Amino acid sequence: MIIRQFLTWTQHTSAARRAEAAGALARAYLYGGLGEDVAWEAEAALLALLDDPSSLVRRVLAEACAACANAPRTLIVALASDQAEIATLVLARSPVLSDADLVDGVAIGCPATRRAIASRVDLSPAVAGALAEIAEPEALVVLVRNRSAHITTGSLMRMVERHGDVAALREAVLARPYLPLEVRQCVTMRLAESLSAFAVSSGWLTPARSARASREAQERTTLAFCAEAHPVDLARLVAHLKACGQLNAGLLLRAILSGHMAFAEMALADLAGLPARRVAGLMQEASSAAFAALHRKAGLPAVLLPAFSAALSAWREAGQGTTTRAGAGLSRLMIERALTACETMPFAEAQSVMALLSRFEAEAARDEARVLARELAAEAEQTEILRIEREILDAEWREAQRQVIARWDEPERPAVAVAAPAPVEAPLVQARDVEFASPASPLPASPLPASPLPESDSARTDPVGLILDGLSDSIMAEFQGSRARVHAVTVEVVLDAIPDALIASYRDDRARIAA
Repeated sequence: MIIRQFLTWTQHTSAARRAEAAGALARAYLYGGLGEDVAWEAEAALLALLDDPSSLVRRVLAEACAACANAPRTLIVALASDQAEIATLVLARSPVLSDADLVDGVAIGCPATRRAIASRVDLSPAVAGALAEIAEPEALVVLVRNRSAHITTGSLMRMVERHGDVAALREAVLARPYLPLEVRQCVTMRLAESLSAFAVSSGWLTPARSARASREAQERTTLAFCAEAHPVDLARLVAHLKACGQLNAGLLLRAILSGHMAFAEMALADLAGLPARRVAGLMQEASSAAFAALHRKAGLPAVLLPAFSAALSAWREAGQGTTTRAGAGLSRLMIERALTACETMPFAEAQSVMALLSRFEAEAARDEARVLARELAAEAEQTEILRIEREILDAEWREAQRQVIARWDEPERPAVAVAAPAPVEAPLVQARDVEFASPASPLPASPLPASPLPESDSARTDPVGLILDGLSDSIMAEFQGSRARVHAVTVEVVLDAIPDALIASYRDDRARIAA
């Protein structure tokens, strides 16, 4: 009865009042513990409010039901298909919606609804894959930044393939933790393509030169993030490069010349169809015939065999598996050995190989020059810092010397005359004498005759002065002697701690100031 009266009342009131009443009814249905009959009527009333002409009423319903798992599914599905400002509330938060509902929302929704779906907590791989295929770059950025979303490697690569030219998306993808190597390689490729296109459109490089620079940059970057990769990740990357047509002889030669033997072993194993351990053994053997057989089985050009063999020979001589360079830097020793091996080849065959090795040699020389320049700059900066610190210490020392000399050269101030107080009374002298008298000696009946005291001593009336006056001369002499000995020892220790050069410098400064 109450629900029927509520529906009748909503037909004759304002939209704001209807929205307020709809919110109260939704909260009472979801959290009020209504009876079965009343709950059925309340649910019917809520569904009837979906036909309200005011979007304010439906928005209040969406806000009340968005995060509740007990909300009627028909109500949530209807709200998810409403206007964007209403649908985004339930698409982003409602646990009632299934993956099928969310995929349908991705397919028929607008950019705002896709962004809302991309921000959901614990988004499933199926919904993430639908977004990767359909969504705009803005929604994909929201999806990639959602750390709770379960995004597969294929979905990430599809995003980069569709919108890899968007810098915000590339940055978001690279910021994800535990990013697979093949995804990093895809991002690198799209970035190199974007830079190459920009250089060509600006007229800085020709298309051919830009394509070569882009390819070499991709190869360097690929080897750089493969430096300490797990063998499983390397195998997946090699398979991806092979599928994309980027696993070529030039990349293999660069890997060997750079000391990235793990990548070279995995690539040769994939090309030759042999186990990685077998390939590693053939590369470390000194026999050239064994590697020549591996070279042929991998389908590499025969013209590159001398360069490969010479580079591997230099690598084995350097320590078998160790490399002195980090990152993707080329080894000039290996390049020189490869150039020497190619000099005996016919010019027609060796021309392209010599040109490639010459470019590698120039690149290695530039890398070494960059490293040396950074080291020299760091050394110069450190030297300048030490020079400034020495100047500060020298200035502080000179200021200390000046202050000490100023105190020593300052004339002594004249003593201020103090009026002598009244002489000490005899009973006080008797008490003092009794206090410091020997216990075995009898107490005198009358004041002892005291030797005449100086005027300054007789003027002391403070308790500390009276006590000091009562001490015997032997005790005072011993105390003053001990003070003199302690002072002498202290001065000697301090002088021993001062370096001779510092004392000599101080004496020279004193002599120069006196002159």
